[in-house]
Amino acid sequence: MTDPEDRPPEFVEALAKGIAIIEAFDAATPEMTLSEVARKVGLSPAAARRSLITLSHLGYVAQTEKRFHLTPKVMTLGSGFYFGSGIDEILRPVVREIVGAFGDASSVGTLSGTDVVYVAHYSVQRARRAAAVIGASYPAYATSMGRVLLAGLDDAALDACLDAMTLDKLTSKTCTDRDHLRAAILAARGDGYATTVDQLDYGITALAVPIRDATGRTVAALNTSGYTGIVTPEALIEERLPQLTAAASQIGHDLTRYPVLKSILAT
Repeated sequence: MTDPEDRPPEFVEALAKGIAIIEAFDAATPEMTLSEVARKVGLSPAAARRSLITLSHLGYVAQTEKRFHLTPKVMTLGSGFYFGSGIDEILRPVVREIVGAFGDASSVGTLSGTDVVYVAHYSVQRARRAAAVIGASYPAYATSMGRVLLAGLDDAALDACLDAMTLDKLTSKTCTDRDHLRAAILAARGDGYATTVDQLDYGITALAVPIRDATGRTVAALNTSGYTGIVTPEALIEERLPQLTAAASQIGHDLTRYPVLKSILAT
């Protein structure tokens, strides 16, 4: 949850606790006991119990013996955003077209704090690796889209974001040196694209470009990725960069027709 010192007077603590509990369930912890939920969210068992009872009464959480899990009703919380924002009309056709041209996978992501959140994705890949599904969130420093998005920040915002990051060694190749990471981000700013190899997970080589609004501000990123060993960064740049850049430009132009999506990405 947010720092208490940054919260406005109108901040509703109980609502924040409920949302934090929903967010605590993920692929690694799809079901948890009361004590596990409390520990993961940083609440007292009593506070976690009250929130879980409320969420259960509303239909968002269910309990099997002593373990809690989310219900399908949780998906309704995001459906209004998905269908009302224009993602299906603007973004999904683009990533499908990129995959149709090159195979592999393509995604659109936006920056949320120090993470990149995937808002559109299409893939023909079947390998067991980090899942780039809609709604997935990964550390920005370890993804090509994240580095492009960080490159779109001004220097002060970039430094603040880098200072706030915990740079975990996700693979043996993950860059966890802040100076080297900053240099790679600045290179992406100058080049207009970023590439990564096995930074987030083994087997992922990716290329990303910025999606800019009418003012030139980077509001999202578009990527294409393939299997490390089958594709190289150099091959992605040579074979896919022109179409990827053109597609990102088209998305930026189309945002003017979808003000809701434009506002969401710009935020």
